[in-house]
Amino acid sequence: LRDPVAVARAKGLAAGAASLALALVLGQRLPHAAYVAPALALGFVSYGVSLVLAVEAMRLLGAAREAAFFAIAPFVGALAAVPLLGDHWNARELIAMLVLALGVVALLREQHAHTHTHPVLEHEHGHLHDEHHRHAHAPGERSSEPHAHVHRHEALTHTHAHRSDLHHRHRH
Repeated sequence: LRDPVAVARAKGLAAGAASLALALVLGQRLPHAAYVAPALALGFVSYGVSLVLAVEAMRLLGAAREAAFFAIAPFVGALAAVPLLGDHWNARELIAMLVLALGVVALLREQHAHTHTHPVLEHEHGHLHDEHHRHAHAPGERSSEPHAHVHRHEALTHTHAHRSDLHHRHRH
């Protein structure tokens, strides 16, 4: 499978089925029907959507940047626990949150400009028609923006401000 979303979907379904089977084998009873839909909705949002977004971010931003951004998830949960559960933070937690926030801001602001060459590349991903995506569409192929399809990038040498991303992974 080449589609990261399809891979995540397949792994999630397999893991869920295996967990359910194991629970039943170990004698666990199924929860009351009134709890199933809310539990599934919570799992879908808190785990399913976050996993799909993490896989997509890893593909677009690279593993290191994705990991740095994904690492804020526990802090978001801790932040939500204050009004929802009445939790309180101590000084060490506040300092950790500040350091994390500074790191995320540094990652978001990082960009540089220099002449660089993009090699020939053929791949599929969601995109807009921009400097890196100037191509024609086959008859019947979706061309509204954003859209996704297999497309080819010809070699391109240019200069512009950029971050390390799907199209800007190069040595300096």
